[in-house]
Amino acid sequence: MKKVLFFILVGTTVISCKPKSEKVSHEHTNALIQETSPYLLQHAHNPVNWEAWHPEVLQRAQKEDKLLLISIGYAACHWCHVMEKECFEDEEVAKVMNEHFVNIKIDREERPDVDQIYMDAIQMISGQGGWPLNIVALPDGRPFWGATYVPKENWIKSLEQLAELYKTDKPRITGYAADLANGLNAINLVETDTDSERYSLEQLDTAVQHWTQYFDTFLGGHKRAPKFMMPNNWDFLLHYASTAQKPEIMEFVDTTLTRMAYGGIYDHVGGGFSRYAVDVKWHVPHFEKMLYDNGQLVSLYAKAYAATKNELYKEVVIGTLDFVQEELLDSSGGFYSSLDADSLDENGNLEEGAFYVWTEAELMELLGKNYDLFKDYFNINSYGYWEADNYVLIRDKNDVEIAEKYTISLSELKSTIKESLAVLKKERDKRPKPRLDDKILTSWNGLMLKGLVDAYRYLGEVAYLDLALENAAFLQREMINDDNSLFRNHKEGKSSINAFLDDYAAVIDAFVSLYEVTFDEKWLDISKQLLDYTQEHFFDKTSGMFFYTSDQDQSLIRRTIEVDDNVISSSNSMMAINLFKLHKLYPDEEYGSLSEQMVKNVQKDFDKRAQGFSNWLHLVLFQNQRFYEIAVIGEDYKAMGRELAKAYVPQSILVGSKGEGNLELLKNREVPGKTLTYICIEGACKLPVDSAGKALEQL
Repeated sequence: MKKVLFFILVGTTVISCKPKSEKVSHEHTNALIQETSPYLLQHAHNPVNWEAWHPEVLQRAQKEDKLLLISIGYAACHWCHVMEKECFEDEEVAKVMNEHFVNIKIDREERPDVDQIYMDAIQMISGQGGWPLNIVALPDGRPFWGATYVPKENWIKSLEQLAELYKTDKPRITGYAADLANGLNAINLVETDTDSERYSLEQLDTAVQHWTQYFDTFLGGHKRAPKFMMPNNWDFLLHYASTAQKPEIMEFVDTTLTRMAYGGIYDHVGGGFSRYAVDVKWHVPHFEKMLYDNGQLVSLYAKAYAATKNELYKEVVIGTLDFVQEELLDSSGGFYSSLDADSLDENGNLEEGAFYVWTEAELMELLGKNYDLFKDYFNINSYGYWEADNYVLIRDKNDVEIAEKYTISLSELKSTIKESLAVLKKERDKRPKPRLDDKILTSWNGLMLKGLVDAYRYLGEVAYLDLALENAAFLQREMINDDNSLFRNHKEGKSSINAFLDDYAAVIDAFVSLYEVTFDEKWLDISKQLLDYTQEHFFDKTSGMFFYTSDQDQSLIRRTIEVDDNVISSSNSMMAINLFKLHKLYPDEEYGSLSEQMVKNVQKDFDKRAQGFSNWLHLVLFQNQRFYEIAVIGEDYKAMGRELAKAYVPQSILVGSKGEGNLELLKNREVPGKTLTYICIEGACKLPVDSAGKALEQL
């Protein structure tokens, strides 16, 4: 059976073809028209009888003994669009799908719990994964076949063969599905480690040294293509290099952040980052722009600016936030999810990157006398060439080199480039824009909120704090229930879907950070309430970790325990850090011991795969280095707090109050008429000082 199924899978990867132009009329309408997800709505007029993932749909499939065809993607996914045009809009394809299957479309961003399970399944089946993720499963949801993008003819053949196999050899298919389900549960096991010692700094040094063999020290990032930006990787290495005095690691981080900022993956015209680069030099992006990338990268570049005072990093923060506010901000204070990779080209066809690329002729006409300088600055040459006479802007020289070549001042150079980019933006705004995914996701908003807080903290721009407070108010108003549970999704004024662990983890982290720059204990109170809710409804006593889904959610093949850090940090690593920090504020709670145990449960994998656990490694540093509790008390506590917050001190948490306050760190420390800062470790404090400078000298 395994050989038969693998043969069917292999047969789906042979052909490729171009997408057709968009339909303008709606001959068909299916059940997805009732949904709010932009991705699902994109498929609402397919001839395929799509349905959303609902318990009643699964129940009907079992009653009718009909196979499930589950197709998972997201609104900004280019290859999802290609397969829709080629297959799901095709009448011949639809006939096969409708006859033999209950067809379910899933937005992976709304239902990551389902996506995680079936992504693991396809990786077990084929050794690879991606989106669109297409799964054929038994009526009860257990998968037995999967593929990603499949051209039309191969898709039809595969589905017909699978349907026939189910009719003629159901026991063998059922047996394979049972084996696969057992495997899905087995790879998800995490065991409580009660024997290991705390992971040491010496072990961490060895793990990082092993990691360095994958560093691209010339172009930054890892030695591979495509190149993903991996914010948590560079965030940890920045932390590690700064606190462990590792100049060679700091140089690598600087190279990576500089090359990313120079690359085509950063939108020099409109700001913001695309999802990844298809090449080794960060040049040609996969043009979709995701909120989660940009939120995390704002945090990263703001921290890097605080640590280095590199003006380029500050410019990236400003440019990225300009983009987020212009394109992704809802009037409610929430942030939308993404912009599509595709947009309409001059012929009215959907084309990846059409909105962002330039021909040399266009640039010469638009920029006039500034073109020659612009050409050198952004490599309108073989280095910056993409395809079909199009260029993607990319830098490879710093401002000083360019200014010296043209014998102009740095200010003249910056002015000319700024003027030229403004011309291009004005012209680009006339083009059809990429499609917007306007659903608002709690976890991604948490990441963006953290980015805004860090931007305010390290750049000092009050407008960023104002926007952060608007977003926090939105989350509090629209996404938090009276019982301290969260919603996952918000669209058209309605919140829906029970939240997952990453939603709680990201919001808790963001609210703790927001407290550190406002000293408003409301944000801490909410954080603690959310944390306590996760302990009650997500915690697994057997493993000592948190499930991705709550005990209030629909039962699936398994309850996933997410531990590997990917482009977004794992929900368990985020929770472990939240527990560690809140332990410093609420020492009577058992948050600290739980956090330490969580690290022990996964540390066996750190040695050989540090890059896959980079967010966990922050905790290793927190546990083994001095972690400072910084308490500010007195009339001018806010001003003093702002000065302290500007410094890059990742191994710290900052609290403040005019008077004694409710936190243990603030009790019995008030001195009338003075504003004092206490530097503490585990509640034991050095002598108080009356200036931020003196306080930082004690670190």
